[in-house]
Amino acid sequence: MNTMTKLGLAAALIALPSFGFAQEADMTPPNGEIGYIFTTFMFLVTGFLVMWMGAGFSMLEAGLVRQKNVTMQLMKNISLFAIASIMYYLIGYNLMYPGDGWTITNVIGAFSFAGMEPVGGSPDTDLTYASVGSDFFFQLMFCATTASIVSGTLAERIKLWPFLIFTVVLTGVIYPIQASWKWGGGFLDANYGFLDFAGSTVVHSVGGWAALAGALILGPRIGKYKGNRTVPMPGSNLTLATLGTFILWLGWFGFNGGSQLYMDTAGNVADISRIFANTNTAAAGGALAALILTQVLYKKPDLTMILNGALAGLVSITAEPLTPSLGSATLIGAVGGILVVLAVPMLDKLKIDDVVGAIPVHLVCGIWGTIAVVFTNGDATLGGQLISIVIVGLFVFVVSAVLWFILKMTVGLRVSEEAEITGLDVAELGMEAYPEFSKG
Repeated sequence: MNTMTKLGLAAALIALPSFGFAQEADMTPPNGEIGYIFTTFMFLVTGFLVMWMGAGFSMLEAGLVRQKNVTMQLMKNISLFAIASIMYYLIGYNLMYPGDGWTITNVIGAFSFAGMEPVGGSPDTDLTYASVGSDFFFQLMFCATTASIVSGTLAERIKLWPFLIFTVVLTGVIYPIQASWKWGGGFLDANYGFLDFAGSTVVHSVGGWAALAGALILGPRIGKYKGNRTVPMPGSNLTLATLGTFILWLGWFGFNGGSQLYMDTAGNVADISRIFANTNTAAAGGALAALILTQVLYKKPDLTMILNGALAGLVSITAEPLTPSLGSATLIGAVGGILVVLAVPMLDKLKIDDVVGAIPVHLVCGIWGTIAVVFTNGDATLGGQLISIVIVGLFVFVVSAVLWFILKMTVGLRVSEEAEITGLDVAELGMEAYPEFSKG
């Protein structure tokens, strides 16, 4: 290497750091965009965590129904997610978040399609928030979750297409309207100071009320109740049910954490981490409470109750996962686990057939979690929480019951007795989840 080459190489090496610093400085966003970028990123990541809950519901339900009905549950779960995605775009998003475009002020939002920012363009909106696309994506996942709750309760005896028609109305109209009353700045938020951080009422109890109305009109499975006796109908695969529960537990970090809505300051990031910790410990409290209580009541722990106990803890903390201490969050979750263990046999005494226990988990614990907000958040009032629970419950239950009844009277809700005995996989779909294990 000659002298000139050495000198040239040395000069290049000396210049490299300055090139690097210049490139790094050019890539640093203006201060106004930093919050926008981080919050958008948070919505996208937490949104796909909530989407992953769809897999959790699918696995949980596939494990808790009998072998002959597994394919139907999987069919319903993939279909309802697709329906929710389209209906939330067509009508749900702007019905839920109308801005200044209310059709009836603070009651019914705007009837219009969701819109996005221009491709490749700089958004001209508030750069301290997030992109419309990321917000739409995140909020859509909550809408789809509500429909997933209904699926499990009505398993093993409902026809596919009436269920899907109901899902169209639930995700396009029922869910967005009541959600706008709180999260869209509607009258529950404005007039009653209703607090529901991530949706113990807005999401979970809504799914529970819709499921309860359907279960009452649809009736129990054949042979479930004989006189005053409840006949156990064990699920097909507790391995899948346990996997589904763990997936839901994981997805819930996105559900509650993303509901912080901002990740633009160190304080917001600290709050998100606190939400994660409280969400986790509430689930643990619910699972352990169900473990201990089933041992006491039945002399043996019941895995299905423990799985639902964990989910009950998660639902219970969802209305306020930020303000409790870890200890308080554990107790809130534990109460949820206890409520589930007590509510499941109570439903059976009333002969309300809930195949997967969604009503105890999502409705009963959704109500409990919404009330529990007053214990840790000084801004909540018991009156405001209770009246909001009642208003949402009445709206969802009555509208759902009317819709279920119309479907029953027109296209029919329930499969034939022969189809129910044979199993919906063969009778409705002609496709078995486990064909190698079928009889004959």
